[in-house]
Amino acid sequence: QNPAQAGPSDTSASHSSGDPRIEMTEGRWITNWDAEDPAFWNGPGRQVARQNLIWSVFCEFLGFAVWQMWSVTVIFLPQAGIDLTSSQQFWLVSLPPLVGAATRIPYSFTVPIFGGRNWTVISALLLLIPTLATALMLTADNPPVWILFIIAATAGLGGGNFASSMSNITFFYPKAEKGAALGINAAGGNLGVAVAQLVIPIAVTVFAFGAFEPNLSVAGLIWVPLILLAAWGARRYMHNLSNATNDIKGSLSALKEKHLWIISFLYVGAFGSFMGFGSVFPTLIKAQFPDFSSFTVLGAALSLAFMGPLVGSLARPYGGKLADRIGGARVSIVVFLCMALVTATMVMLLDGISFGVYLVLFLMLFTLTGLANGSTYRMIPTVFELSVPADDPVGHERKSAAALGYIGAIGGFGGFAIPQVLNLSQSTTGSFATAFWVFAGAYVVMAAVVWVVYRRPGTRFAAANV
Repeated sequence: QNPAQAGPSDTSASHSSGDPRIEMTEGRWITNWDAEDPAFWNGPGRQVARQNLIWSVFCEFLGFAVWQMWSVTVIFLPQAGIDLTSSQQFWLVSLPPLVGAATRIPYSFTVPIFGGRNWTVISALLLLIPTLATALMLTADNPPVWILFIIAATAGLGGGNFASSMSNITFFYPKAEKGAALGINAAGGNLGVAVAQLVIPIAVTVFAFGAFEPNLSVAGLIWVPLILLAAWGARRYMHNLSNATNDIKGSLSALKEKHLWIISFLYVGAFGSFMGFGSVFPTLIKAQFPDFSSFTVLGAALSLAFMGPLVGSLARPYGGKLADRIGGARVSIVVFLCMALVTATMVMLLDGISFGVYLVLFLMLFTLTGLANGSTYRMIPTVFELSVPADDPVGHERKSAAALGYIGAIGGFGGFAIPQVLNLSQSTTGSFATAFWVFAGAYVVMAAVVWVVYRRPGTRFAAANV
């Protein structure tokens, strides 16, 4: 198709004589993408990149929503006659983060193989597996627990979308605007957690049409039209880039860098805490404050659990901005120490705490996890620039790009660990107190690691205000 004669979806016509044009082959493959060329970027480039970003955010948003739909669906299972032990409930909410973290690694390599637009369509349609399976199985009477575990695990496919979406958008934007675009993409996706926890309780009760039991099949069905819309929009409006290639050498070389593993450990405390507490928050409220698990408003159930992921998602960009202004390591130290203080306070007040204070403490914790996500992620390019020797044949930029994907995947495993630590604490001691002490101690250790490695006076990282 001739780009100059393309329709509105191709956005390839030049603005004036002499402006560069998008060169596109069949299948919406752009063959001349060059975001670093000012004439190209300020001509057709910016508009095309923004168009791809919009649909990328929408698809990633749905990925996070599906990834976390079991976190809130699980609290309605007893009302539908599906009785589970406390341990089984914790497994149901921790399996999706586990699978999601694991799928992020292969998903990060898919864009150059299939094309960003093509893989976005595929990954969106893959979300039909957990949503339709959830809808089908939750209409059955007393489905086997192992079947529920498998279906909940497939929701982890939504977690992989983050890796491919971030990889795809990286190729579209110039270095000067890459950080802002990736921040929008990440924050838009994270909001899917909050929306799922807000919408699902409303939907399963409203569509029960007055029946005593909630209509749990709706927890999966409500996403199907949106998934189909996202797949259609990605196919119609997104593009593949022929110059998007996998950097296998850079990926393998990055695994040998110690700072990849150090920052991955920190990201388990940042993003892992956001996902872990996001997964388990509705279950914790139901276990400790059953009267406040949900409120009935005009016949619809409303859970306040969504507020945690919401404030965490909104806080993430500010963590990055603070890191830009005063240094990512400095922000991360303060945030991790504050996370330790909040969790320790929660333990000390746990026995006599009111729901209002409990909610406020968790909202503070979620806000801090969002700030930590932004500040820790912001450290990666600078750390690799300072730590990789100038004569390294791979180079710091390629290693840093690969590290972003690995760190995002490894950090996601915290979403599995936190519910399981809480489950272990409750099953062995009858209380969540031990788990919160473990979390508080871990955050102190993370703050210490940041100081020793990146803020200790006399180090090159401290001198550069990483």
